[in-house]
Amino acid sequence: QVQLVESGGGLVQPGGSLRLSCAGSGTILSINDMGWYRQAPGKQRELVATITKLGSTNYDDSVKGRFTISRDNAKNTAYLQMNSLKPEDTAVYYCNGEVVENNYSRLWAWGQGTQVTVSS
Repeated sequence: QVQLVESGGGLVQPGGSLRLSCAGSGTILSINDMGWYRQAPGKQRELVATITKLGSTNYDDSVKGRFTISRDNAKNTAYLQMNSLKPEDTAVYYCNGEVVENNYSRLWAWGQGTQVTVSS
């Protein structure tokens, strides 16, 4: 069974930093596009950043210059380095990815989410 598991969330003061990780486990041949999303209370889930297998990245305007998405294909893991955090970054952060299980099967998987709270 394929799983994506996020870690690294927590409570941080405004201006602080956190690094989130998203690790794939199970029967995984490779992972194509991966992305980070977030959902604040009472709001819809929104895209934060995406990264292709070859490393091309895309960011929402609200995080450009502050967040950096990266990945380690050998470890089937994506990262989100978050700097200069603001209270409005508070949300549950989710990762997803297009997982290639074998030559005949691929699926989009989501992690369970990790809470990020930015508050003094």
